[in-house]
Amino acid sequence: MAGASNVYFSDMRTRSKGSLLAKLERLVRAAGIEKIDMEKKFVAVKIHFGEPGNLSYLRANYAKVIVDIIKEKGGIPFLTDCSTLYVGRRKDAVEHIEAAYENGYNPFAAGCHVIIGDGLKGDDDIDIVINAPCIKSAKIGRTIADADVIISMTHFKGHELMGIGGTIKNLGMGCASRRGKMELHSAGKPSVDVKKCTGCGYCASRCAQSAITMQRKKAKIDPNVCVGCGRCISMCRFDAINVAMDQSNDILCKRTAEYALASVTGKPNFHVSFVIDVSPFCDCYGENDVPIVPDVGMFASFDPVALDAACADAVNRQPIVKESILNERADCKKDRFRCTHPATDWRAAVDHAELIGLGVKGYTIEKVE
Repeated sequence: MAGASNVYFSDMRTRSKGSLLAKLERLVRAAGIEKIDMEKKFVAVKIHFGEPGNLSYLRANYAKVIVDIIKEKGGIPFLTDCSTLYVGRRKDAVEHIEAAYENGYNPFAAGCHVIIGDGLKGDDDIDIVINAPCIKSAKIGRTIADADVIISMTHFKGHELMGIGGTIKNLGMGCASRRGKMELHSAGKPSVDVKKCTGCGYCASRCAQSAITMQRKKAKIDPNVCVGCGRCISMCRFDAINVAMDQSNDILCKRTAEYALASVTGKPNFHVSFVIDVSPFCDCYGENDVPIVPDVGMFASFDPVALDAACADAVNRQPIVKESILNERADCKKDRFRCTHPATDWRAAVDHAELIGLGVKGYTIEKVE
C-alpha cells in the first residue's frame, strides 16, 4: 500500500501466551523499538500520569515494560509530562510528581524516575523553530527538548477539544510548556481574576514588558503592552491569572499537530497507544466516565499519524457500550468521537499532521500474538 506506515497491533486476549505485559513486550519488539540507538542516551517516556481521582489512565506496569527495554538497550529512561495550564494537581512540578506517585508512577513500579518536562513552575522551555503554517516556533518543555530519544505511551480516548486524545495530542499538547499551552488554546492575552488576586505584586515585579500594574491592590494586565508570553500564569501561586480558551477547535487541532512535530524534531521517536478504557473525556479530569466502546487492544508504530488513524478507525468499528454517554446519542452510527464531541473534528489534527510531514494517514496493520 503506497504512502502507508506499518502499525502493529495486539488484542487484549491472553489465552496461554502469558500476561498482557508480555504481549506488550512482544508488540513493541515486533514494531522495531530495538532499532533505536539508545546506548548512553537520555530517553524521555512521554506519558499522561492522570489527574488523581481519575482511574482510566495507563497503569505504571505498562511503562515498566518500555523502561526495561530501554535499560536493556543501554538507555537512560525517565517518565515525563509537562505542567497543565488549568488549575489542578499537575500545574507545577511538586504537585505533578506527587500526583504521579499517587497514581503508581514511582521508581519501584515504573522502574525509573519522573521528571516534569517544563520545570518547577511550568516555565522552563525551549523555542523550537518549525516554521509551520500556524506556529513558527513551539515552546517545548526543556527536559523533553534536551532528551535524545522520545517514546510516547498514550491512553487513546475521547477529548472534548480535539475529538480524540491520541498520540498527536499526547505529544503536542503534552510536551508544550504552560506558555506553549497558552499559545495552543488562545489568540488572546492573560487576564486577572480579581477575586483570587491577593495583591502580592509578584507578577508585576517580574513582568519583562511592564504590562502588569497594581491598581487598588489588584493586578491589572494591559493587553496593549502584554506580548502573551504566559509566564505570569506560572508565576501566580494563587491561580489568579488565566487565559481564555478562545481558539476554534480546528485551529487548536492544527496547532497541536505542529507542536507534536516540534516535540520529535531531530530525534528518534517511537509510539505506543492503548485503546482500552476508552473514556469520552481526557484523563485530566479528576473522574472518568464509562468507556464508550469495549477495549480493543494495543498499537505501536514509528508513525504517530498512522497510529492515531488506525486507533480511531478501530474504535469506530466497535459497538457502543450501552451504559455510556454515547448510547444517549441515538443517531450515532459511524464516527464515535464526532458523536461524543460534535463541536470538534478529530480529523483536523490528523490531516494537518500529514500535511506538515509528521507522518501519513495510510497504514497497514500487522497483528502480533
